Amino acid sequence: MKILTEFKQFAMRGNVMDMAVGIIIGGAFGKIVSSFVSDVLMPPIGLILGGVNFTELKATIKEAVVEAGETVVPAVTINYGTFIQVTIDFLIIAFAIFMMIKFMNSLSRKKEEAPAPPPAPAEDITLLKEIRDLLKK
Repeated sequence: MKILTEFKQFAMRGNVMDMAVGIIIGGAFGKIVSSFVSDVLMPPIGLILGGVNFTELKATIKEAVVEAGETVVPAVTINYGTFIQVTIDFLIIAFAIFMMIKFMNSLSRKKEEAPAPPPAPAEDITLLKEIRDLLKK
């Protein structure tokens, strides 16, 4: 029972919950970026490069074995087109995270730039000011 109680305390901490939300949002963001790259970005790039579909780019190491119209042994290929597409996904996600962190750092710098209130004067100076004010009266 003690382990369950400790786990509950651990799981309900703010940092763990924030991390869980971040992972879920990050997963969804990754899917959006993957769709953007494969469905929006890569087709025009492929068209510019002469109608290349990046997902079909591959180097065949060993041809497939086909007997009687059926594939007995599939081909062994290096799918470098998919690698290019995933690399572009990564670069876009990394850039988006960089921009988000840069934005958050600029917000924290603005908080730091706010002038701090001057330190309270020493006790003897405060006492001297009170004496001065009393003498003025």
